[in-house]
Amino acid sequence: MHQDKKTPSRIRIGISTCLLGEKVRYDGGHKRDAFLTEVFGQYVEWVPVCPEVEMGLGIPREPVRLVQQEDGVHFVAIQSGTDHTEKMRRYATERLTALAGVGLRGYVLKRASPSCGMERVRIYQPSGMPERDGSGMFAEALMKRFPHLPVEEEGRLSDPRLRENFVSRVFAYHRWCEMATQGVTRSALTRFHERHKFQLMAHNQAGAKRLGDILGKPGQYADDGEMAAAYLDGFTNAMRRIPTPRNHTNVLQHMVGYFSKRLDPADRAEMTETVEKYRLGLVPLIVPITLIRHYVRKFNVPYLQDQAYLNPHPHELMLLNQL
Repeated sequence: MHQDKKTPSRIRIGISTCLLGEKVRYDGGHKRDAFLTEVFGQYVEWVPVCPEVEMGLGIPREPVRLVQQEDGVHFVAIQSGTDHTEKMRRYATERLTALAGVGLRGYVLKRASPSCGMERVRIYQPSGMPERDGSGMFAEALMKRFPHLPVEEEGRLSDPRLRENFVSRVFAYHRWCEMATQGVTRSALTRFHERHKFQLMAHNQAGAKRLGDILGKPGQYADDGEMAAAYLDGFTNAMRRIPTPRNHTNVLQHMVGYFSKRLDPADRAEMTETVEKYRLGLVPLIVPITLIRHYVRKFNVPYLQDQAYLNPHPHELMLLNQL
């Protein structure tokens, strides 16, 4: 499909409608999330989706749950026992086809929902006892249809590390999609990889190395398209890993190496001390990153100027201040 090559003015992210404060839940209520609506919402365009309402169950409505049956998991109304499984599957297929055309760069789901929960959703067994090992029926179809799309649920976004990871993944995926609109060639992939080298190292050093190997051995792929597909799989998996303080420290030290010889002794000592303070948990990540940004500008270090690691998302979100 080619009708959506025009980039939207803001990054588009799908979201469970109730998280925006809309009263669409089974009881007529909502689950408005302050970070999503008041903070992150300033930088994105939300694409709201409420599967249960959109498939025609109404507001208010009889609540549903996931039930394990012989032929798989079913989407069943709790009191009446009405089975909405096929209706949900048809709806999901049609809605996801429509969403494929709007250029989503991420998706935020409602925790624990039988339609939208990402993980640990209750599936009721024949015994009547629930097991928390499922995904909501719409969420499962979403993640299967768009395996590279950054997906998270609002409950996990209260954790600063998970929140920053999700937002970083959203903007990284956006940069990938922007590149893809111009055509993914080996040279474009190489530029993309160089820009994300340190960000990948922070997320997963082994994954970063594997991606470098993909670019270094193009002969193992039939064409640039096959190589790009392998790279995107590896990139997605690497970015899902939550960066650790140890990995961040390693990246910071690597970056300092690009200009440390140009620092006078006092500035070099300050830079080393700042990275060490971060390693020890005495200052947040934004402190050494801000100092590195300063020296990158001062010394005009070309290789670091465009590194996504130094500017992974809008500064105003202040996500690095909490790491």
